Amino acid sequence: MASKTNPATFFKQVRSEASKITWPSRRETVISTVMVVVMVVVAALFFFAADQFMGWLLRLILNVSV
Repeated sequence: MASKTNPATFFKQVRSEASKITWPSRRETVISTVMVVVMVVVAALFFFAADQFMGWLLRLILNVSV
């Protein structure tokens, strides 16, 4: 069973741990955001193209005209 810590000690430990956090700079945040948006667009284009190709292939195989 875990030992109990009084609230004052707990918050002191939380504050100590929070001070160890290194936050990204504004530049790093912007670069990461741009990279995420670019990758989302690339993935969306890939899945759109794959869906169109598979639909075309299925229509060709089943000989169905839309």
